Amino acid sequence: MEALFKGIFDTSAASVISVKNFLICVGLSLLLGAVMALSYTYKTRYTKSFLLTLATLPAVVCVVIMMVNGNIGTGVAVAGAFSLVRFRSAPGTAKEIGMIFLAMSAGLIAGMGYLGYAVLFTLILCLVSMLYSAIDFGEAKTSGYKTMSVTIPEDLNYTEVFDDILNKYTKKHELKKVKTTNMGSMFRLTYDVILKDRALEKEMIDAMRVRNGNLEISISNQEVPNSEL
Repeated sequence: MEALFKGIFDTSAASVISVKNFLICVGLSLLLGAVMALSYTYKTRYTKSFLLTLATLPAVVCVVIMMVNGNIGTGVAVAGAFSLVRFRSAPGTAKEIGMIFLAMSAGLIAGMGYLGYAVLFTLILCLVSMLYSAIDFGEAKTSGYKTMSVTIPEDLNYTEVFDDILNKYTKKHELKKVKTTNMGSMFRLTYDVILKDRALEKEMIDAMRVRNGNLEISISNQEVPNSEL
């Protein structure tokens, strides 16, 4: 049975991974991948495809590391192959990229044979990630940001038209974009704002409606682009 899993280019001097050790490493890597996938679902929006990737990636990296097994040429070729993945995939959020690196690191440790360290590393990082999600680490600094779009007629000077209202109801505001609309007869202004009091949001919108002639106003939570880390 061992002969079936030997490489045709193996030599007597080369160390060969036994089937038993191979199955132990791959099985543990799959188990660690499942733990990571389950920990990622805690207070996080996710997709089925990403969870599947996260659950199987440690085993993939583990097998690659075991097959390289000290061969420098093979290692360089593998590194080049992995670098191509970045150009064939859509950018993800910082948390998704971090979990991908976590899965690859666990697979690498298991592939080198340090199974105890692989388990310890996975448990520590998963617990820390879940802890930060539970306490909403970093949430307080970004939750107050809003994106507001306001439509005004072309005869209004958009540079200072709402400054007095925004100074009253917001801690900070910045005009991010100006766009003409309705065949150039109107302007659409996009602001990034931080409200002083969320309960006064409607009061601020009503004051701005008086100023812009009751044209369209929209306000939404500010989203960080996926490509921004």
